[in-house]
Amino acid sequence: MKHLMTVIAAAAIACSCSPKNEVAEINGIRTGDLVFAGLPYSYSLDHENETEGSIAAAIAAATAHDSVNYIHTAIAEVANDTLWIIDATLAHGVDRHPWEVFISDFTLKDGSEPIIRVRRLSDTTGVCSFVEAAKQYVGLPYDLSFREGNDAYYCTELVRASYVTPEGEHLFEAIPMNFNGPDGELPLYWRQIFERIGEPVPSGEDGTNPNQMYTSPILVPVAF
Repeated sequence: MKHLMTVIAAAAIACSCSPKNEVAEINGIRTGDLVFAGLPYSYSLDHENETEGSIAAAIAAATAHDSVNYIHTAIAEVANDTLWIIDATLAHGVDRHPWEVFISDFTLKDGSEPIIRVRRLSDTTGVCSFVEAAKQYVGLPYDLSFREGNDAYYCTELVRASYVTPEGEHLFEAIPMNFNGPDGELPLYWRQIFERIGEPVPSGEDGTNPNQMYTSPILVPVAF
């Protein structure tokens, strides 16, 4: 909690967005919008050996509930006529980079782009401070343990930690995490990861995931 309040205070000091800057947009995307990367429900990554492919498949298997498996959530920032992405990935940890890097990171093996959807807070009051808060985490590692309070972050954990009111209230709720696949069994990927880091699988502990966040009632769809 002490670290959280420090980040909120730093964001409030660093935030320099005026109302005019807050509505600046590129291709319909504004600062503070959330960008979701997804795969068709039928898309299979089972043939891929890369770590990121495996984690995408595991996340999709454990949390998908629609025709699209949302495997990643990122934060958008429009600054100096550039569309930036702030997110947490295995490849970069917590990082801020141009849109083109984000798209390249999630380009599929056949060269096609993933499904991209953008959602915006229905109430954008203070959205600049949320983005500035996210930037305070840049440089921290990716959270392979999927637990809060360890100074490492996975994608939706970063969003939840950043979108906090001055009173310390999280805009996005946490729910008990599920790591099992549709068959009720723990996928091989998760077993290997948690064995490697020497921690138990945090099933049932509070957390977030892209599919859950995508359906949050405080978000509205954005055409871009």
